[in-house]
Amino acid sequence: MFRIARRRPRPRAVTVPLLSAALATTVLAGCGSGTDDDTITMWTYPVIFDEAKNKAYWDGLVKAFEKKHTGTKVKVETFPWANRDTALATAIASGKGPDVVYLIPDQLPKYARSIVPADEYMPADARSDYTDFALKSVTYDGKALGTPVLTSANPLICDKRVFAAIGEKNYPTSWAELEALAPELKKKGYYATSYSGDTQQTLNMTFYPLLWQAGGDVFSEDGKQVTFNDAAGVKALTYLKKLVDGGYTDKDLVATTPKLEQTPTAKGKVACTWQNTPADVEPFWGKENIVVQPPLKETASVGYGTVGALSMLKGADVKAAGEWISFVAEAKNAAGLQKQSGTFPARTSAGNLYPDDEILTAVADTLPAMETGSLEEKSREVMGVLAPEIQAAMLGKKSPRQALDDAAKAAGPLLGR
Repeated sequence: MFRIARRRPRPRAVTVPLLSAALATTVLAGCGSGTDDDTITMWTYPVIFDEAKNKAYWDGLVKAFEKKHTGTKVKVETFPWANRDTALATAIASGKGPDVVYLIPDQLPKYARSIVPADEYMPADARSDYTDFALKSVTYDGKALGTPVLTSANPLICDKRVFAAIGEKNYPTSWAELEALAPELKKKGYYATSYSGDTQQTLNMTFYPLLWQAGGDVFSEDGKQVTFNDAAGVKALTYLKKLVDGGYTDKDLVATTPKLEQTPTAKGKVACTWQNTPADVEPFWGKENIVVQPPLKETASVGYGTVGALSMLKGADVKAAGEWISFVAEAKNAAGLQKQSGTFPARTSAGNLYPDDEILTAVADTLPAMETGSLEEKSREVMGVLAPEIQAAMLGKKSPRQALDDAAKAAGPLLGR
């Protein structure tokens, strides 16, 4: 029911500083768990935004699993989203990596040689229960490198109060409509949208949706070269720069990322955003003020959606770690993670988790418009060289064309060009 239609047979991403070539080679060569033989360690990230609820969810699952699997202990550690690839790669390289880690598809190629294929432990009945999208999104080089536990979507969400304040009843559906509203919003003390230019933020949720909406993509079809500096890319970055230069988005966020509660979005000063989910803003806007819209459109209406998966790293006890992963991924167990994070099932048997929730039903309706990004081995490294160039353009240090061309030039050696 919650399948996401993809434009291409590839997926996703997030931003991190680049690893040195030597470290990257070590990482891909393999790793080991730095834990006791009878303890499964898992690294995850705050998929559930509320820290207390996140802890309660995982504590509950661990308790239930350990009761069912006497003699096996599980330790779940939650780490920040920021710099997570650097921390994980360093741990793997030093032989102190976890047994299980939460990854999204664009990370899988980077760690492929350090991952135990899910085919070695995934039950046949579970495999047949996954949506085609979920399973294909974690499949790289013909192997499933993770067990999906959720799918997600980032449509456009708008604050009803802001539109009421300017006497506007219609919500934007295109770049042009958002831009047309911007001057009136600014006059009344509101931003048209929010945009984080911090290079630690994933371009999947910031620039890439604009690139896709303009009809562009990060890589060529064969993955051998980048294409983000074509006409569509320049158009997307020019539009973004226009929003920044016009004061239609908070310029302070171009270089920094404060806590959400400190941002104009949380303070009710932003009309619409594609960088937050309803679950993020509900504590600040109130559910009654959230309006879910399809992603903005230029050439196409496209947003970012992904698949969250658990991957087993080499060195883990395949049987024990596989049992833990399979336990978490069971529809009834994964539902707690999905419901508390506003995400959606990866299994068909889970059905609709939100039949009485108008907001999340509306988000589910946008799932077919979601793009998952590029499942290329160097997708995250490419993002690492592109993000600072986009930021440079927004800060007025380079033109959009120059910034994208410079990023493409820097990406060439990463792709062996």
